[in-house]
Amino acid sequence: MLNHGSKALLGLAGVTMAFGLAACGSDESSDSGSSSSGDSGGSGKIALLLPESKTTRYESQDKPLFEAKVKELCSGCEVLYSNADQDASKQQQQAEAAITNGAKVLVLDPVDADSAGAIVKRAQESDIKVISYDRLIGGGSKPDFYISYDNAKVGELQATSLVEQLGGTDGVKGKQIVMINGAPTDSNAGLFKKGAHSVFDKSGVKIGKEYDTPDWSPDKAQDEMDQAITSLGKDKIDGVYAANDGTAGGAIAAMKAAGMDPTKVPSTGQDAELAGVQRVLAGEQGMTVYKAIKPEAGDAATLAVALVQGKEAPSGLVNGKQNNGTADIPAIIYQPQAVTKDNVKDTIVADGFWKVDELCTSAYADACKAAGIS
Repeated sequence: MLNHGSKALLGLAGVTMAFGLAACGSDESSDSGSSSSGDSGGSGKIALLLPESKTTRYESQDKPLFEAKVKELCSGCEVLYSNADQDASKQQQQAEAAITNGAKVLVLDPVDADSAGAIVKRAQESDIKVISYDRLIGGGSKPDFYISYDNAKVGELQATSLVEQLGGTDGVKGKQIVMINGAPTDSNAGLFKKGAHSVFDKSGVKIGKEYDTPDWSPDKAQDEMDQAITSLGKDKIDGVYAANDGTAGGAIAAMKAAGMDPTKVPSTGQDAELAGVQRVLAGEQGMTVYKAIKPEAGDAATLAVALVQGKEAPSGLVNGKQNNGTADIPAIIYQPQAVTKDNVKDTIVADGFWKVDELCTSAYADACKAAGIS
């Protein structure tokens, strides 16, 4: 955990120097991307900088949805896509490359919320707009916009669902859980944790072990759960708070390896990943949190196209503000949904987030039938 953050900060020092050197010629290179096309509003280059691929949503949902919406709105716009593979220094290098290549707008989902502040400052020196996407960028910066879900609410939904599955207000007292949080470099992870604790701390549930999971790694989550089982005893764990579906998968793998039945030890998740939803249907994972990515990615693209064309944010799109420790950032905030096997059909399937044939493979055919999905 600390090693990862230290490595990111060491990488930042070198990259920040590179930023300073590149800034001297940045205006000329940025102008090269602002050519006009057949679109009456003009066109240009938009950089989409995503943080990692261990969370499957980024490659399978965010990227294609964002690119499709940009193409729909601006045929002459070009999306410069990069994925940082959970490396903050690499992401800073990718941002510099996008700036040098003429990007007029950066849509940035940061690996490290604080070190990404240097990217924002560097971009704004060249009059490049920055949209803080899904995760709020800090580091003393003032991104132009922020777009995400109510992330403290995500943690509240997860914790509330777990408490209910452990017996509710009257039945949860004295029961013991393990908390497997997200990456400490992710600003959202802290909000998920805060939201979850706001429920757990007044419920009477006992938190036997709590971990922050570097890189959101399912493998590391599995190791953490192994440690918790060894320390607490497999018969002394009643539930698992896992911050997303990837970490839930790791925790469930550890339980199975220890001879525990995950259908009797409820766990939480987030992102409605395919494997996560299938586990929910099968009863191996108690719930997931559904954050519809299509509106988030689509609105980010809509905003980015407006900015690259020199326009204001479309009327009615911005619906709030979010303070990042430096300023109140104009924000577009959505509300998440808790999903259990009882409402998979009415949420994830109804929205077409996953198709029936994707969810209901032979291994999950009976679970789908039981949930009314066919």
